[in-house]
Amino acid sequence: MSAGMNIGIVGLGLIGGSMAKSVKTRTQHTVWGTDTDSETMTLARLCGAIDAPLTDENLSNCDLLLLAVAPHATIEWVQSHAEKISPKTTVVDLCGVKRAICSVLMPLAHKHGFTYIGGHPMAGTERSGFVNSLPDLFVGTSMILTPEPGTDIQLLEKLKAFFTDVGFASLTFTQPEEHDRIIAYTSQLAHVVSSSYVKSPDATRRRGFSAGSFRDMTRVARLDEKMWTELFLANGDFLTEQLEILIAHMTEYLDALKAKDAPRLQALLKDGREKKALVGGN
Repeated sequence: MSAGMNIGIVGLGLIGGSMAKSVKTRTQHTVWGTDTDSETMTLARLCGAIDAPLTDENLSNCDLLLLAVAPHATIEWVQSHAEKISPKTTVVDLCGVKRAICSVLMPLAHKHGFTYIGGHPMAGTERSGFVNSLPDLFVGTSMILTPEPGTDIQLLEKLKAFFTDVGFASLTFTQPEEHDRIIAYTSQLAHVVSSSYVKSPDATRRRGFSAGSFRDMTRVARLDEKMWTELFLANGDFLTEQLEILIAHMTEYLDALKAKDAPRLQALLKDGREKKALVGGN
């Protein structure tokens, strides 16, 4: 990988579209993109997010191939195109789970001679699709990579340079299992809570009674249910564990309220405040 690379992007939704726009805005690389939606392809061409469609003919000329579709679609696409991917190509998926992807794509990469590294950009909005993609979506965020042991250090340095060029503030390296364990808490659990919270019958009567707390709690309930169902099920073991922990903690508050136990309730709230101080963040 070097200046003036050929970048292929599979899927031009929020993440893939933002990646295409980021590359075209911030680098001199050529971008070839593909999406199953013809209108998306037209929009991507018209706004300059891609230079040309990614095809079976130019696929082998890609230096870097980014896969920005749902897990099952990612696996199916690589399985059907593996023979056309060049040994010079580095393939990075951008899915929100890693074990389910890496366990299939790593053996495929070994079999066909190309390099594969799992990835997950820690960026996004509650709105999906190319029309909501942004050239600065990744600015200041973290890119997670899950290279297998023995991956060439120079390649990782080149990937670091590429992702930094398109706006990421940092790269985090981890293993697929560790990624999935942590992401179950930091991302997936938050989406479950938001989706559940907004279902209260009082949600429709909240106007004039809500501010930042309501907005923050409900923002990610506006999700793509098909994609998130796939992500939840692919990480079901870790997500179930986190949900059970949350339910147990919520039950403590419920029991204290039912018992009108002020000292217990205050102790629970104090513990939460102190935990927040330990974990940091805004």
